[in-house]
Amino acid sequence: MLSLCRDPYPSRAINEHLLARRHEPVVWSETGARPEWLSAEDETKFAEQGFLVLPNVLTADEVAELNKEMTQLRKELTASDSPLVLREQGSDDILSFLDPPSASPLFERLARHPKLLEFARYILASEVYLHQSRLNYRAANAQEEFYWHSDFETWHTEDGMPTMRALSCSVLLTDNLAEHAPKLLIPGSHKTYVGCVDPATCPVTDDEAAHESHTMGQPSPEILSLLTHQAGEVTSATGLAGSVVFFDCNIQHRSADEASKHPRANAFLVYNSVENMLGAPANGLKPRPEHLAHREQTTPL
Repeated sequence: MLSLCRDPYPSRAINEHLLARRHEPVVWSETGARPEWLSAEDETKFAEQGFLVLPNVLTADEVAELNKEMTQLRKELTASDSPLVLREQGSDDILSFLDPPSASPLFERLARHPKLLEFARYILASEVYLHQSRLNYRAANAQEEFYWHSDFETWHTEDGMPTMRALSCSVLLTDNLAEHAPKLLIPGSHKTYVGCVDPATCPVTDDEAAHESHTMGQPSPEILSLLTHQAGEVTSATGLAGSVVFFDCNIQHRSADEASKHPRANAFLVYNSVENMLGAPANGLKPRPEHLAHREQTTPL
């Protein structure tokens, strides 16, 4: 069903899952402004599929330096009760460290990497700032599940991000190959907005409750099936350490189900247009903390 509400992208305060047309372009800039290192084919691929893997953005030395810094941060924070630390359920293992540029000049420099900024400014046709950032670490044999979702659904609903004028990237700090349980994406799903029912208002079966299959911002199985059918396949975002996976803010993605014998680590950076500043969250929600959604730290990078 198509949304006829004043908010073009409603979610959670709705009675059934819905599909809505995307109102914004994927690539905001005119072709003539494209960075020299970005080919027309790669731009088209990003526009059509919603993601792009660029190899060799970082050198081996840069990757090694970032991994050393990440290891030190994890060591320092293992016993911390900081709200910046997210842990795996039922474990003390650190899953994510939020807002790493605030704790590390090295990761602050990473957020300002020329290729990352050039791509973000081109795609969004404006200056950008960091909406959110985190270090994601998945240990070997980790069982943590990550459900299908669109980041924009969360940012629009919980942070008041007005439009789809934001861009995410994962900087691969380790190899992300098939054997590493990499990120999965549904190509082309960024062209359709999915509004989700609040699981608290959605009746579930005993089986569903047992498996905790309904989580906030998760599309229904029927919608996921439709999007996957339209795409023809689910794609793995694979690459060697030093590669960068750019992906549209609205693409449906998740981590692979299977546990891997290999750890996996990525720096996740979200660039938002300075013309897309956060407003009031939807549905009467209170704004999230600054380390999850920057409202004060919005100086262009």
